[in-house]
Amino acid sequence: NVNYCDTEPPASTHVEQSACCARVRYSPTLQQQNSISSKGLNADFIIQYDVDLKDLMGEVQVYDGYFVHYFAPRGLPVVPKDVIFVIDVSGSMIGTKMKQTKQAMGTILGDLREGDHFNIITFSDKVHTWKKGRTVRATRQNVRDAKDFVKRIIAEGWTNINAALLSAAQLVNPPSSASSSHLSSRRVPLVIFLTDGEATIGVTAGDTILNNAKKALGSSSLFGLAFGDDADFLLLKRLALDNRGVARMVYEDADADLQLKGFYDEVASPLLSDIQLSYLDDQAFDITRSLFPNYFQGSELVVAGRVKPGVKDFKVSMSATDSKQHVKLENDVLISYAKGNGSEDLAGCSGDLEGISSFVHRLWAYYTIKELLLAKLNATDPATQRLLADKATNLSLKYNFVTPVTSLVVVKPDADEAAQTPTTTKPTTAATTTTTPSTARPALPPVKVIVPSTEAENIDGDPHFVVQLPKLHQNLCFTVDGRANDVLRLVEDPERGIIVDGHLMGAPSKHGAEERTRTYFDRLTISSATGGSGDIMITLSLDAVVVEGEGQDHLPINQQGSVIRQGVTVAVDNHQSCWIELAKDVRFLVLFHHYKQPSYLQMAHLGFYITDGRGLSASSQGLLGTYAHTSSVTLCIAGFNIKGQIQRKMTLGVNNTCAESTVLWDMFSC
Repeated sequence: NVNYCDTEPPASTHVEQSACCARVRYSPTLQQQNSISSKGLNADFIIQYDVDLKDLMGEVQVYDGYFVHYFAPRGLPVVPKDVIFVIDVSGSMIGTKMKQTKQAMGTILGDLREGDHFNIITFSDKVHTWKKGRTVRATRQNVRDAKDFVKRIIAEGWTNINAALLSAAQLVNPPSSASSSHLSSRRVPLVIFLTDGEATIGVTAGDTILNNAKKALGSSSLFGLAFGDDADFLLLKRLALDNRGVARMVYEDADADLQLKGFYDEVASPLLSDIQLSYLDDQAFDITRSLFPNYFQGSELVVAGRVKPGVKDFKVSMSATDSKQHVKLENDVLISYAKGNGSEDLAGCSGDLEGISSFVHRLWAYYTIKELLLAKLNATDPATQRLLADKATNLSLKYNFVTPVTSLVVVKPDADEAAQTPTTTKPTTAATTTTTPSTARPALPPVKVIVPSTEAENIDGDPHFVVQLPKLHQNLCFTVDGRANDVLRLVEDPERGIIVDGHLMGAPSKHGAEERTRTYFDRLTISSATGGSGDIMITLSLDAVVVEGEGQDHLPINQQGSVIRQGVTVAVDNHQSCWIELAKDVRFLVLFHHYKQPSYLQMAHLGFYITDGRGLSASSQGLLGTYAHTSSVTLCIAGFNIKGQIQRKMTLGVNNTCAESTVLWDMFSC
């Protein structure tokens, strides 16, 4: 059934629909396109549809010896859940990430059902549980209290993933009496785990974390959310694979809060648990995954495989657990659209069956490749890993799938031809751009993909700051215009004797904005007059941290270590950050940004944050120190900056004053 939503389809949309199929054509004339936009169409054409599932067991399609089984029963009651939200609040979550996480959590908590139970765990180097030792019912009051708790979260500290997982396990698998265990068995245990970094304190070995989590979580399902490129996505994927869940990336875009909410919506309404789909009488072989830990409302379980010749009646057995009991069903499922076996034909649908037959083959290959790669991820024996990789490679090449075991060759039209025919791509006359294999590993078999000749802009930030304005209860975000080798005074507190300087290095310009310089911080210098035998000088580079004062100490950034000198504490976190505590209520954080696969715009650099500036005096100056005790901010527009961007160049004044000496900034929304 094609769904037109709340609006009529655009002009020149033609729908052919019968009981078995629908064909949608959209062919606007030039006049219709011009009436929409003088620059032509640039939009998504979205078709929402549903299928008429007449059988609780779903539908099976068989073509040329391959089958696909779609299982999506309707009308089942929602099973209550025990859901534990585990949120990383380490120092790297400061700023936009934390704000978006709080926004998403506010909405998610409001969507909990009355029958659900929940709890919240926040973790950095320490773990804090909102309600100790138990999950609580999602009453209005509990949800209101939870939202208040989330609003008060502050990001600081290191990342103790192991301790957070064990704390979550204690909530979903508490030591309890038989009666309470019986009640909890009717709720589906879910752990939603969000982190943006690697394990940097406590247990940091991935295999140990995996073993500890698997033992502790039991039958609970863990869903891992990797927030940004610096998260240990590999560890999250293995955790989810071991614990009946999935892992997803949350990209650092403006809609990250919507990404978080969207993922929660996918798992918010469990309908069945421990679903086993079986195909009786040895009718099928080479079957993809057919055991599923959960079936959620709005989702669909898909099993593909191969069938023996001559099969006409496909016997399917299903066992699962619903909200009240264990369910087992067995049924002969109607085989639809089966080529050459006498089943119903595609009456009323024009065209042949080759496309659908190819789709069933490719769907089987897609799920088989996916499972081979997951098995390789979980395997520890090198010979087994090679065998699984070879099988996945052969299928990827046969069906032209781009996977981690195949490389990518991009075929791109010539620039002149693309300019002459902007609306079409002719692969037969295309120029070929080939990838260069990495010297660190053997070249991967290539899969050819044809793409239009368009340039995609890679947006990457210059040195940026997130300034928390305590008195205004808001954040200020800005980027400084600078040149390579400039030294910027970030903080200067003459009363406390604290100075922070940042050295800039040059970076490649963006396409179309070559006149605009781009820079990053590659060195930070922090000095503090301690009042003792001498000053403390801390120099942070991309490779090491050097602490000078009563001697000199070197702290490499790839291992944990700390130094205490004259009341100043410098602690380096493994691969991620350095915490500097100069005095009570004066704490800085420096992040070491190293990209695993950097684009040409991205360069390793340092990030600087004032995590606690309450101890800075009112006379503090510098790009960041100025705002330590700010009660109001005045923005003076001085003109626009980059064409096509929502950024503006402004002068920034403090306490309602715009002085001529005020530095020029690029302002953007936090």
